[in-house]
Amino acid sequence: MKKVLSRSSETSHYYDPVERHLAIEKLVTRRNPVGQQEKKYYRVRPARWYGGIVTADCTGCGLLCKFCWVADEVMFHPATMGKFYTPERMAVSLVALAKKKELTQLRVSGGEPTIGKPHLLELLHNLQNHRYKFILETNGILLGADGDYAKDLAKYSDFIHVRVSLKGCNEQEFAVLTGSKKEGFQLQLKALQNLMRAGVGCHPSVMSSFSPKGRLSGLTKRLREMDPRLTQEIEIEELILYPHVVKRLKKYGLAYYIAHTPDRIPPDQI
Repeated sequence: MKKVLSRSSETSHYYDPVERHLAIEKLVTRRNPVGQQEKKYYRVRPARWYGGIVTADCTGCGLLCKFCWVADEVMFHPATMGKFYTPERMAVSLVALAKKKELTQLRVSGGEPTIGKPHLLELLHNLQNHRYKFILETNGILLGADGDYAKDLAKYSDFIHVRVSLKGCNEQEFAVLTGSKKEGFQLQLKALQNLMRAGVGCHPSVMSSFSPKGRLSGLTKRLREMDPRLTQEIEIEELILYPHVVKRLKKYGLAYYIAHTPDRIPPDQI
């Protein structure tokens, strides 16, 4: 389907991405009687990505990506989906499944893992002595908005790696794909910059299925100007046509250049 982004998918009412993340945080986190921040997750599972990894899928994200693979009931009903976990309980769940499946990598994905900063930092604290590699998948909005977040993550830099998922190749694509104010894309880039400065291993991943030829090179140039190291491991992310994703694309009139069915994902996308 070789078409440009449909103008019908644009909206005149863009939301503030930071404000929406903070609003979602009120729905998916809570303080327990001893003062810990608990967070909602809807499953813990083994996954084929990264060569095999145990994944905790958290509930709630501050972006409304029109191509998101997360099911509608999870994406649009964070207040009712999932269960609250303490950091310790989630750490135990991840490690137990990793041992059972004989896997050496862990991650938090699904919604937005950086929502609930105290919870995430305490989760990492509970995992730091288990000798697993931890991959943090994030849209980067809060890492870009909070200048200290990357510094706090740096305490666990010996076993954590951050994948910042860029929603398109520039501000315009970001706004169309997420419905958010275009300045959110700059926060995503700022997140990478903050992580690099803090000494936290990271790499950019870019959803390129909606980008015309040549636009990726423009993004690569911007990343190179920020820090040449960011261009060494750019991950190209392409659309996966899960049934609910197809319905969502039709709803928004969102066209793409390249995509894959779930049973025919290229090995380099896994």
